[in-house]
Amino acid sequence: MNETSSVPACIGIIMDGNRRWAKERGLQSLEGHAEGRKRAKEIVRHAFSRGVGTVVLYAFSTENWNRTPEEVNYLMELFGKVMMEDFLELSREGIHVRFIGDLARLPEKLRISAKKLEDESAKTSAGKTLVVALSYGGRAEIVAAANALLEEEATIADEDALARNLWSYPMPDPDLVIRTGGEKRLSGFLPWQTVYSELFFVDTFWPDFAKEELDAILAEFAQRERRRGK
Repeated sequence: MNETSSVPACIGIIMDGNRRWAKERGLQSLEGHAEGRKRAKEIVRHAFSRGVGTVVLYAFSTENWNRTPEEVNYLMELFGKVMMEDFLELSREGIHVRFIGDLARLPEKLRISAKKLEDESAKTSAGKTLVVALSYGGRAEIVAAANALLEEEATIADEDALARNLWSYPMPDPDLVIRTGGEKRLSGFLPWQTVYSELFFVDTFWPDFAKEELDAILAEFAQRERRRGK
C-alpha cells in the first residue's frame, strides 16, 4: 500500500542563497544573512500554522567554519541575537527549540544560551518543535553516534541502535526537504534521516522565499505517492 499524507509531520529546510541575494543587490554578504534571519521566523511560523509538527533549519554546517573569520564571527553574533530574540519569541508560542550539531565548537556564551533555551522551551511545548542544525555535519553526526556506541561497549545490532545515538534523536525523519538558492544537493544535511524524504529544490534565494512558495510545495507533497521502496 502506498503511504500518503496530506501534511508532512517533519520538514527540513536548507536555507541557501543569502550571500548571492545580497550580491545581486550590491550589498555586503553579511546583509544577506540579516535578511535571511527575518525570513526564517516567518516561514517557521507559517509551517506550523499549516499543521507541520517539526521544522528543521540547516543554519550552519561544519564546513561553514572554513569561511572568513569576519563572516564566522558575524554569524555567531547573529545566532546569539536570534536565540535571545526570535527563538525566545517562538518558544513563548509553545514551540520547543532544539539544537543539533557539534555544539562544542560554538562560543561558550552561545552554548549556554542554546542549552537554556532548549530546557526552558521544553517546559512550555505545545507539541511543535523547531530543530536548528548548528555546526552540523551529517557524516560527523554518524561518526559521533558510532563512537557513542563504542564507549558503551555496545555492538551495532541494527539501525535503531545507531539512530538512538544520533544528535537528532528522537526527531522524526523529514518527510520532505526544501533547498532554496538553486543548488541541487543536500550538502551533508541529515544523510541518515533523509533516505526517504521528498526533495524540493527551488531557485529562489532564501531571503525571497515566501509563504506562498511553501504552500505550493506542501500542495505538491500532498499529491506524491511515497512507497519507501515497496
